[in-house]
Parts: sequence; structure tokens; C-alpha cells
Amino acid sequence: MKQNARKLEGEFDYIIVGAGTAGCVLANRLTEDPDVNVLLLEAGGKDDYHWIHIPVGYLYCIGNPRTDWLYKTQAEAGLNGRSLSYPRGRVLGGCSSINGMIYMRGQREDYDEWAHISGDPNWSWDSVLPIFKRSEDHHGGANEWHGAGGEWRVEKQRLKWKILETFSKAAQESGIQATDDFNRGDNSGVGYFDVNQRGGIRWNAAKAFLREAMQRPNLTTITGAHTQRLVFEGLRCVGVEYRGGDVDYIAKARREVVLSAGAVNSPQILELSGIGNEARLQRLGIDVVKHLRGVGENLQDHLQLRMAYKVDGVRTLNTLSARWWGKLFIGLQYALMRSGPMSMAPSQLGVFAKSDPNDASIKRPDVQYHVQPLSLEKFGEPLHAFNAFTASVCNLRPTSRGSVHIESADAHKAPLIAPNYLSTDHDKAVAANALRLTRRIVEAPALAQYKPQEILPGIQYQTQEELIEAAGKVGTTIFHPVGTCRMGTDNDPAAVVDSRLRVIGVRGLRVVDASVMPNITSGNTNSPTLMIAERASEMIREDRRNIDVQEVIATALA
Repeated sequence: MKQNARKLEGEFDYIIVGAGTAGCVLANRLTEDPDVNVLLLEAGGKDDYHWIHIPVGYLYCIGNPRTDWLYKTQAEAGLNGRSLSYPRGRVLGGCSSINGMIYMRGQREDYDEWAHISGDPNWSWDSVLPIFKRSEDHHGGANEWHGAGGEWRVEKQRLKWKILETFSKAAQESGIQATDDFNRGDNSGVGYFDVNQRGGIRWNAAKAFLREAMQRPNLTTITGAHTQRLVFEGLRCVGVEYRGGDVDYIAKARREVVLSAGAVNSPQILELSGIGNEARLQRLGIDVVKHLRGVGENLQDHLQLRMAYKVDGVRTLNTLSARWWGKLFIGLQYALMRSGPMSMAPSQLGVFAKSDPNDASIKRPDVQYHVQPLSLEKFGEPLHAFNAFTASVCNLRPTSRGSVHIESADAHKAPLIAPNYLSTDHDKAVAANALRLTRRIVEAPALAQYKPQEILPGIQYQTQEELIEAAGKVGTTIFHPVGTCRMGTDNDPAAVVDSRLRVIGVRGLRVVDASVMPNITSGNTNSPTLMIAERASEMIREDRRNIDVQEVIATALA
């Protein structure tokens, strides 16, 4: 703790570090109790940038220091030595302010595995489904699978493209059935993604959960607050040191500090605070509070393999937006009707399938497609000048494991991010099979009328070795890092938090974000993170009630 740091006036029951998806949910749920006061710290700014709210605006938010941490990975051997940009939301709403807006839960088996690993049946699919439904406001209303009236708005896509309809038919001709709902626990099939939008406008966690909570007198929200480290008294976390402008502050917590800084920043803050592998911390001159070797390990991410196809006889966004009048038409569509390409999520059509349909050992879909009516060489570059579509495919359950670790005691220095993509034979085999599966779909009769020509990675890649090389060439993150503070049992030496998300071996500290996932979910990770926060808010309130009862009993017996 810095001796010259200013002490923030007053103490708080809870301090939440990070106003991303999880932090916004926690701030709302905890402040529903008027007797509890909460401090929410966010390193970024307010979500008042107009491109956050226009769905296509993710193009202007990713890679923008106003909304993104601008992280980079280490050079990746599996990606032929390439380093990737690694977007993470740095703004109210966090990644829900810059992501693809896809509402996806994953598969039943994902959560049953969590329950087994953590030793806690409350993480099973049957237990978490009601939690998903509780916060949901689904376009189809309440039913067996969906909730209505909650904060988290889920709507249908607001436009369709002929090329996507045709790709869907080709997938069905290839043996993949159609589906109208990816969120019943088995997401097999081809169909359109549901999205977190309201009337063609992005619906981020700040709108859904934080706006209402900020009207309550028991929530204090501070933006531009960069957490330096956690404050400990012995093995108890009692506060947070953060920098606001050029001033260091200390905020004290009476009950708990909750880290909701995400799969990159949560392990970084733990290590800066003396929780992690003691050998690493000692090398950096950081006093060790608690040796937990799992901090920053177990990084998992979905690596998407971008396959792009030039087509004839059908229009895509490439040419629709190529001329000024096309851009004007698109702008008017959105301004007048909140529809058209500006209302698009980055991906519209989804497919969940088995990478090798003939492999009996694959019991459930292990790859996911994000199909788009556009193409470009790489993210951030202009669209191609010809009509084309992209079919990005990712391995849903990679066995490769990476890490996030600090390399300095300076909280303002970015951590080292090493996803370790394609480092196992399993992941290489799935990648090669996924590229072959895409080609089978594109060669189906439905698409023949448009004469598709593979431009990425290129038809010259044919053998197993060549396809693995191609995967390294076109592979890129789909922005789903998880697992770096994973949950487990108390006797699990690699676990960072227990099944109630309490950091093992210390008191007064939890981690509540995607970093606690022991295994990555089989799909997009934003809404599973929201569910984790909903469950955590229940746990925190239960524990508070239990402690209060114990204190009353102790006082009565004194």
C-alpha cells in the first residue's frame, strides 16, 4: 500500500473491480438491498461513444483506446509465429459494449462438467438454466427454455441475406439439420443467431443492469479508476488501491472485494497483489500473500479459422457498400428503420456441427461457424472489391492451454498473453477437419449457382500438414478468453477459486467473471459470464446473511 495514497472517504460493504458484464450484474443485484453499499471501479470511461450503440460500430470500438485495452498476444508458434490483437472492453459494459452481441449459452454437457470439476451440482445445466432465464427478456416470450421480462434483451436478427440463406441450404444438404434455437442445451444445427439488441441498437450490460442501479444512493461508480493492487491485512482482503488521474486512492471494503476484471485483468491484479505462483512473484519483487500456482494458467480461447469465398450472381456487403450511394442507402435504412447492414451483428448465420461426422467418438458438436455476407484480408482492412462471403469456423473445446502473467510489478504494463493455440495434436486434427467440412458444405448443390471460389486460405492447401499450416495462417481469436482463475475443489492444486468463487486460502475476496470457468463453453461466452455473475450475487447475499446471523448469535452469547 502506498503511504501517500489518499483514502477514499467512507467504507463500502463491497468493492467490485471492473464494470464489464459481470460487474454490471453484480452492482445491480447487490444494491437491490438498500442496507448494502457498493463501490464499482472501472478503468475505462462511460459508454457514451455513439459507435458502441450502433451494432456495426464494433468495427470502430475494437482497436480504439477509448473502448479497448489494446492487448497483443505473444508470438504464437501454432499461428506460424504471428502475434494477434486481443480486444478486451475498457468501458462501462466491458466486452458487452464491443462484442458481437450473440446470445449463446453453450451445451448442457459444458455445465455438467463444471459441476463435476467443482464438486458442486449448482453449476450443472439443470441448475443454471433457471439463472439464464431469470435475467432474460426473450423475443419469443417465456417458455420452457426462455425467460421474459428480465433485463437481458434477446432479439432476432433484423435482416437476412440471400447468400446466407443459400449457405444454410448447403449445410442442410451436407447433413446438418436446421434449428430455430441454439439455446436449449443442444445447439446442433444451422440457423440465425439471436442477438442482444433492442430495436436494432446494441443492448450492453451497462444499459441492461447498471443504468437502473446507478439511480440508487447505495451505489458509487467511479470511471477512469485503474486498479493497482488489492489491499490485505494478513490473509484478509480489506480494500483496493487504484489510480484516478494522477492520484492514488485507497478504498476499503467491510465485507468483500469482488474481482470482475475479466480473464486477462483478474489474474493480472491477483499477481500484482501477491497471489499467484510464489516463484514468479518473488522474481518480480512482489511480496507473496498466498501461493496459488493456478493464477493465470488454464487460458482457453476459441480460435476461428477464416475461410472466404468469392461468388458470382449474388450481392454481398462488399459491393453494396462500395459506392457512395450504397453507403447513403445503408445509412438511411438505419436512421429511419433501425435496420439494414448497420444493425447487423458481426455474424448472422451460425452452424454447430461435428468436425468429422464419421468419427463416432465425437458425441456432440465440436465446431461452430460464424457466417458473414462479406470478406476482407484481415480485421481492420477494407472489404474486398468483389462479392464474397466468409465462413469462420472454431474448435469449441480446444485442448490447448495458455497463460496470462505479469512481467512487471507495474500495474500499467500489459501482461504477457500466450494462448498457445494449436499446440496439441487434437486441436490440429480438429482444425484440419473443420477446413475440410467447410469445403464440403460449399461444394453442396445449393451454392453451385454462385460459383464459389476459395480465396482464404486457398485451395492449394490439401494434405493434413498443409491444412494445419493453413489454420496457422488464417487463425485468429474470436474474443472468448476464459479460465485463468478457474474454479475447483479446495484440494485441487491448480484451482484459484472454490465453487462459491472465493479465492482459495484468503478471506474477503472473490473472482466473478469468465476467468473462473474451468472449461470453455461450447459457444460465445458473454451470456455465460452474465449467468456466473447472477449466481455469484446469490452466493454473496447468502454468505452475508449467514455471517450476520452468526454475529447476532455471538453477540447474544457474549
